[in-house]
Amino acid sequence: MDLSRHAHRKDEHLSLAEKFYTPDATSQFDQLRFVHQSLPEMSVADVELRTHLGPLTLPVPLLIEAMTGGSPRTGKVNAALGRIAAATGMPVATGSQSIALQDDAAIATFTPLRENNPDGIVFANMGAGHTVAQAQRVIDMLAADALEIHVNVAQELVMPEGDRDFHWLDSIGEVVAGVNVPVIVKEVGFGMARETLQRLAQVGVQYVDLSGRGGTNFVQIENFRRPEKELSYLDGWGQSTVESLLEARTVPQLQVVATGGIRQPLDAAKALALGANLVGSAGQILHSLIKTDEATTTARLLEWQAGLRRIMTLLGCYNLAALKQRRLLLSPELESYCRQRQLTY
Repeated sequence: MDLSRHAHRKDEHLSLAEKFYTPDATSQFDQLRFVHQSLPEMSVADVELRTHLGPLTLPVPLLIEAMTGGSPRTGKVNAALGRIAAATGMPVATGSQSIALQDDAAIATFTPLRENNPDGIVFANMGAGHTVAQAQRVIDMLAADALEIHVNVAQELVMPEGDRDFHWLDSIGEVVAGVNVPVIVKEVGFGMARETLQRLAQVGVQYVDLSGRGGTNFVQIENFRRPEKELSYLDGWGQSTVESLLEARTVPQLQVVATGGIRQPLDAAKALALGANLVGSAGQILHSLIKTDEATTTARLLEWQAGLRRIMTLLGCYNLAALKQRRLLLSPELESYCRQRQLTY
């Protein structure tokens, strides 16, 4: 493995994620509506944002989602994200640590996430297809509270140097059974369908990150890196985050993290109402960090928490359990999707 080339690719991903950043999401949250309640009979101070993901108790249902690591530049980003997580009380996930399994020198680009957030909730991250021993190494690297295993077939197929063999299910089941922290199987921007979710549940998976279409687009990023840039026809591949949340309702034994195109607190509230336990964002946070600074980004995420409390007050919801009881109105397009996929909502 050419480790310097791998580090260069991580820097490329960071730059291209910002290059292709757009404030207009296609995750379909704009096709959902809450029904306003004029008499909530509560105050904003009554709202409780605490959530749970398996054994983990999280002070807020908002996640700083996996972004980066593997190069000196991305190590600095991880340090900043660790400080932001500590200041906001939000859990934070690292980018893929797979490179650190190949090169000990890369470990120092991931550990700042924990060093700058010693008491917070940190999620480790590796690609599918690794062993239980490798999973334990990436967990230990960050003293992680949970492990994300990312499944990224679409990205790998477009990536010029990507994998072409995707026999992952057995190894995922082995890791779930073999480590002592929650294992979250995570897409990287293409969503999850009922069939995928059912297969994951069958091998013991209890937690999924749906990561639907509408956020960072790794087909677009990897196609830009191809000499001919010939795979743009796959730019719209996958299910949106909202479609994925509707799919996940058919497999209720799974606990859900919703990411992909979360642009503001109202998107987060809708995702929580559709059944998510935790809602994450990467692109919005990275964009803010690049264009402003840590203090501004921290303030923005604290405002997201305040915004979520306002929305729950508008709905008369004291806590997330109450929010999950609020039925959303679906657009004709989403109603059609549900009919064609035989999803009940």
